[in-house]
Amino acid sequence: MRDRIDRIEALLHQEVGRGATAMFAASLGGLWAAVSALSAVRPHGVGILTGFFVPRGTPPAAETDGPAGAALMALALSRIGVGCRLLTDAACRTACEAALLGSGLTAVPVDAVAPDAPLEPVIEAWRAHGIDWMIAIERCGQSADGRPRNMRGEDISAHAAPLDRVFTAGPWRTIAIGDGGNEVGMGALPAGLIAREVPLGATIACVTPAEFLITAGVSHWGAYGLIAGLAACHAGWRKTLLDCLDPAIDRRILETLVERGPAVDGVTLRRMLTIDGLDLTVHRAKLEQVRTTA
Repeated sequence: MRDRIDRIEALLHQEVGRGATAMFAASLGGLWAAVSALSAVRPHGVGILTGFFVPRGTPPAAETDGPAGAALMALALSRIGVGCRLLTDAACRTACEAALLGSGLTAVPVDAVAPDAPLEPVIEAWRAHGIDWMIAIERCGQSADGRPRNMRGEDISAHAAPLDRVFTAGPWRTIAIGDGGNEVGMGALPAGLIAREVPLGATIACVTPAEFLITAGVSHWGAYGLIAGLAACHAGWRKTLLDCLDPAIDRRILETLVERGPAVDGVTLRRMLTIDGLDLTVHRAKLEQVRTTA
């Protein structure tokens, strides 16, 4: 089982031009650690944190990477009987709702927070709902000076609430998925690694840690990996989870996200059916590799 999950992780660790090789090496074994802990006991409730606003997008909107994977994970978890909630910024709310709609989920709540809103009500509500795991996927995180920055080094705090504080507020255990060094969870990497290896790394590196960190060439692939890893770990969940790794479902989520969110590609800044500048044929090939390995 460990060998199978490590092979899934190796598929996620494909460099796409971001200088992520050192991050992959430093986070090796993260997928195994996350899925073995998560599958050891059925979670009561999982909160999924996502949303990376792209102010220079055409139009300004949430990035496609993040909400699409969050919706796929929510679908997989819901089908094995685990309740989910999504958490995002007010500016990314419609994108998250559109992604969930594309997955066929209409009852999963989306908690959206404005940049200047207090966080205590969300933390208290999540505790009251019994959230015991929190998963962040492609969520902009706070850099050393407390401000979230995109890969261009731009401060986007005018659009992003400091939801890192919810992520670390507990009592939930935490898993984070990222690909560039500026996402929630990257604070789990050795100090200075992102600054040395990633363009503008000293400026953008997120300092917020996670108990378990999964890195990938594209964060969306991390969603594939987490679902596939859970399927490999838990025989009772296997068929249900692998059925969610369906290219048709993945495409429908992205189509609905882009059309109704709206959402834009974080690399091209355009409203199109791509994630990180890669079209659906690339993501489909990765999904099929991960599913076959699981």
